[in-house]
Amino acid sequence: MSAAAEYRQDHPLFDPFAHPELYSGVRFRRSMAFVIDCILITVLMFAASIAVLLLGIITFGLAWVLFAILWPAVALLYIAFTLGGRASATPGMRAMGIELRLFHGGKVYPLLAAIHAVLFYASVSILTPLVLLVAFFSDRKRLLHDMVIGTVMVDSGALARLETGIAEPVDA
Repeated sequence: MSAAAEYRQDHPLFDPFAHPELYSGVRFRRSMAFVIDCILITVLMFAASIAVLLLGIITFGLAWVLFAILWPAVALLYIAFTLGGRASATPGMRAMGIELRLFHGGKVYPLLAAIHAVLFYASVSILTPLVLLVAFFSDRKRLLHDMVIGTVMVDSGALARLETGIAEPVDA
């Protein structure tokens, strides 16, 4: 198979009409994964705040400047290294059984995961949360920032079953 054939927008693996099981319940599970991830980021933020507080005491207040960038830094690092990791999913996504993939089936890498997060927060901030309604009209239940960077959220269990089925040899 040529490289051009692998990178088509209409990759047969992610065809919502041929494989609707990949998108079953994704909207609800994505919302719940977001809540779980917000809780985890808050816990990490609390731990990082204590570290910066103690560091500020040691440096006579100089390190307290880090409080200004602490929340976005913790959130971006969390997303970059979990969503951009081996599982292509944050802990919340893994708990809900979903993962983010590129339109051609590849896994997300850390830089793209960080860009994905920045675009999400920018679109929700600038265009209001009503932009999330795009998922109700998208064939793959994608949000606006997913469409911009070419990603798709899928059911990880259904994807594993489908990839296993595709990988099996075909008897002639």
